[in-house]
Amino acid sequence: PHYVRAGGFLDRMEWFDAGFFGYTPREAELMDPQQRLFLETAYASLETAGIDPSCYAGLVGVYAGCTMNTYMRQVLSNPELEAAAGALQLLISSDKDFLPMRVSYKLNLQGPSVNVQTACSTSLVAIHMACRSLLEGECDVALAGGVSIGVPRVSGYSYTEQGILSPDGHCRTFDARGAGTVGGEGVGVVVLKRLDEALRDGDPVRAVIRGTAINNDGADKVGFTAPSVGHQAEVIALAQSVADVEASSIGYVEAHGTATSLGDPIEMEALNLVFGEGDYQTASCALGSVKSNMGHLDAAAGVAGLMKTVLMLEHAEIPPSLHYEEANPEIDFAS
Repeated sequence: PHYVRAGGFLDRMEWFDAGFFGYTPREAELMDPQQRLFLETAYASLETAGIDPSCYAGLVGVYAGCTMNTYMRQVLSNPELEAAAGALQLLISSDKDFLPMRVSYKLNLQGPSVNVQTACSTSLVAIHMACRSLLEGECDVALAGGVSIGVPRVSGYSYTEQGILSPDGHCRTFDARGAGTVGGEGVGVVVLKRLDEALRDGDPVRAVIRGTAINNDGADKVGFTAPSVGHQAEVIALAQSVADVEASSIGYVEAHGTATSLGDPIEMEALNLVFGEGDYQTASCALGSVKSNMGHLDAAAGVAGLMKTVLMLEHAEIPPSLHYEEANPEIDFAS
């Protein structure tokens, strides 16, 4: 009775051009689909950016992470496949630690290759680390992102009270009926470069990251999975300081926005601490969350939000956050 038939799933996640990347069908069969699709997406991202790794003279870094590998259960359920492959090949094909290294190896990228694992913030932390790597001269171009794909393919989830998943399969961010998010799958990679060099080289600059910041709540919150108002506000203010951007000049915030009864009000309170002081009170700022449109992509959630925001800037249009009808009573939008 508590099963909800809803979720965001990638089509044809099992498709992979093994031969193009020099893999045999057996090697591809062993490999976590997250690693397959991330490799393809990384290649496509460089291609879109006009960077040919076979002749690019600079150092290209990779910063990325993925969700827990659930495909491994399928492989281990086939004793013949396991016996034919051997323990080492199974490990290399499945362990999340090898996600960025696989890209670096197959595309011959010789900058830093760093696995990032920080749960839902994985891909944004990867982008932060990639930016720092560029600023410190560790690489000349950086790929950053994340991927989340689940196996076996099931069409929903079991709802439990006090969890983070929605009871009816809709993610109603900041809405009075918001009771949780919906699971989703995705893969995203951004290609980053120092702005002056990108302009010098005539690269297609789609957006500029002015500044990034990270922190942690420590023990200053009500529980391990609960966010802290004060420390969220601190990291937002720090990012603005690093970027040299006034809060009053910001016209849009892409929120985490999981539509949970606890998380949304805390996120809004943190934003208000930063945006709601002094002269900023007269300014207005749009707010949204891509999770209402495609679900929570876990390790790829942050890069999805970044991509949405870049597309908004390109098209000068804010896409609607779905299912919002009446404000969450715990959030005082009027002030």
